[in-house]
Amino acid sequence: MASTNEGRFFRKFAEATGVHSTEAIVIRLTRLTETSLIVHWFTDAYGLIKTVAKGARRAKSPFSGQLDLFFGGEITLSRARRGELHGLREVAIRQWREGLRLSYTSTLLAAYCCQLLEIAVEPEHPEPGLHDLLKRALDHLDTSPPSLRALRHFESELARQLGVFQSERQVEMSLRDALGTLPASRGDLLERLSLTRDFSSSGDGIQR
Repeated sequence: MASTNEGRFFRKFAEATGVHSTEAIVIRLTRLTETSLIVHWFTDAYGLIKTVAKGARRAKSPFSGQLDLFFGGEITLSRARRGELHGLREVAIRQWREGLRLSYTSTLLAAYCCQLLEIAVEPEHPEPGLHDLLKRALDHLDTSPPSLRALRHFESELARQLGVFQSERQVEMSLRDALGTLPASRGDLLERLSLTRDFSSSGDGIQR
């Protein structure tokens, strides 16, 4: 009973103050001012959102070292009353994913996955299944070499969750028809991956 009452208290607090917490992954960073950043997140609770990290570029900022591409953890934000830029209050990073920065191809594949999701979903629309898919993909790239198998698995799983997968058709064609376009980086990525030995000789490369 105590935990139920506690949960109700925090929900009411969030509704009253506009303060919310969610699991999130950094998918893009944009400079706002000399000292602040706009951080694009793919979150478990709210899908694609943007937050302002005030003073994040200052050396002594509490956000220093906490905001970089593909980092994942829990964030606390203040929902904007108007517009799409919310205020970033706290960050607790748990997945640093340093391994996928050791290879440019790994970084490129991770960025492609993020870009594809940005095209596929509407802002601020909860997609917990897709958040989980991205988390698994980035965790895989953090510990394993990039491969065509991983790319194709990610695209296939995305197509399935979007309801456009057709077993008799190439998945990229289904995605292109459904989304209107695919990230421009796909061509370069395919060329690089075709020159890289696929070490994933068994399995789909992304753990469930």
